[in-house]
Amino acid sequence: MATYKAEFYAHYYRRRLRPRTAYAMGLIYWWSRLAAWVPTLANGMTQTPGISGIAKRLGNIHPERPLPRYAKQSFRAWFSRRRRRPPGKPVLLWPDTFYNFFYPEVPRAAVAVLENAGYKPLLPPRSVCCGRPLYAWGMLDTARRQLRQTLDTIYPWMAQGIPLVGLEPSCIAVFRDELPNMLADDPRATPVANQSYLFSEFLTESDYQPPQLNQRALIHVHCNQHAVLDADADGRLLTRAGIDCHKLDSGCCGMSGPFGFERAHYDIAQAVGETVLLPAVREAPDDTLIVTNGFSCREQIAHNTRRRAAYRRNSISGLTTARRATCRKRLVKPVGLLPKATSPQAVRGRVEL
Repeated sequence: MATYKAEFYAHYYRRRLRPRTAYAMGLIYWWSRLAAWVPTLANGMTQTPGISGIAKRLGNIHPERPLPRYAKQSFRAWFSRRRRRPPGKPVLLWPDTFYNFFYPEVPRAAVAVLENAGYKPLLPPRSVCCGRPLYAWGMLDTARRQLRQTLDTIYPWMAQGIPLVGLEPSCIAVFRDELPNMLADDPRATPVANQSYLFSEFLTESDYQPPQLNQRALIHVHCNQHAVLDADADGRLLTRAGIDCHKLDSGCCGMSGPFGFERAHYDIAQAVGETVLLPAVREAPDDTLIVTNGFSCREQIAHNTRRRAAYRRNSISGLTTARRATCRKRLVKPVGLLPKATSPQAVRGRVEL
């Protein structure tokens, strides 16, 4: 259905102006690169009452839907200033737009877990994007150019057998599914697709044994992970860490990328979320982890409940630190399924994704 939608939009809007949301959300990679230079100013425009309302009207975003806040420092900026680089087997960590600019604590936690597992995380040498937001709005010509630029950047590493590991399911789904279809004439497309892994997929296929944490967790699986990735990898990884997991039969969270942000679709997105996911999160005990890895899924949960979803890597990253510190009870922050192994202060939640 996503392919049909993208193809239809590409033809329908070839000689038409697209909805304002398409330019606000479809070009989020470029808006975010600009905002990273002045995050305080960008947040002032999107978070200040009155001004944020104007921004939402310009982007055709529903007034009740909160906009995510830009981080003061992107993940790439943090990584470039990092001095501690322990040795290990190289792995190319994909710095997707959403976690890079909005929730850099998630990829930071992923770095800690990968290093704990004996790997040496590397980043692409230049800023890149998989083009998923463009694809969603049928901006296929621009998406193809973006993908070719991405291949030019990452293929020299992957040609050496270095795997690509991503945190956002929609990005890895692009490499696994859309890339070979959109660039069928490029001989690099298939090898990249075969060497691309979701974070939980990569660790479950390795012999990594995370620290143990006696905990319960509710897992919500992202739609793209259901469709083309391993929907059970998250549960296997957390079970390996001693976590008692229950995967919700929740279907879509309702957000579906930009869909839940749009003024015309907000009520539908809310109704979908209220079928299974949101009631289950509200009813879960405070000491139960709420685990999901999709950016939009996490936004839906944060907007409609008092919980913050954890990401797998934050959960395990925190597990590593838990050997030395006792995790205090707190709502899970949006970081990752494996908590970050740095200091006791860094692990404030049960499992921060």
